[in-house]
Amino acid sequence: MTPIRPLETRPIHILLVEDDDGDAKAVQRAFVRAHIANPFCRALDGLEALDILRGGNGKQKLSPPRLLLVDLNMPRMNGIELVTALRADPELRQLVVFILTTSQRDEDMAAAYGLIVAGYIVKEKAGEDFLRLCGLIDSYWRIVELP
Repeated sequence: MTPIRPLETRPIHILLVEDDDGDAKAVQRAFVRAHIANPFCRALDGLEALDILRGGNGKQKLSPPRLLLVDLNMPRMNGIELVTALRADPELRQLVVFILTTSQRDEDMAAAYGLIVAGYIVKEKAGEDFLRLCGLIDSYWRIVELP
């Protein structure tokens, strides 16, 4: 795989919303292995993600453009609740969101796509799946124009 550098003028900031330390570390390792050097930060749940996106509760606001990788099953505010809040917020409704979850339930997938997510990715084999995810995200931001 060719080394990947962030876009020169407007690097895409990646926000991983994941409460599981093991999964979070696996995603971060996959980004390093894929040579993706875009700004990367993590929130432990939906409420912390909103603070980061809005600059609330002493958190520094994550500047646009932003891409979110969101787990579904988290404490305090789960992934569906987070994406619902994003879609209701005029400043955040256009954010690109990928769901990254262990859930294979049709109801979860339907709820996520009903909120206009860019993709629903089931984490099965952490290392392999996260590397494929990095390739997907790299291709995505090289092809599409983000708001």
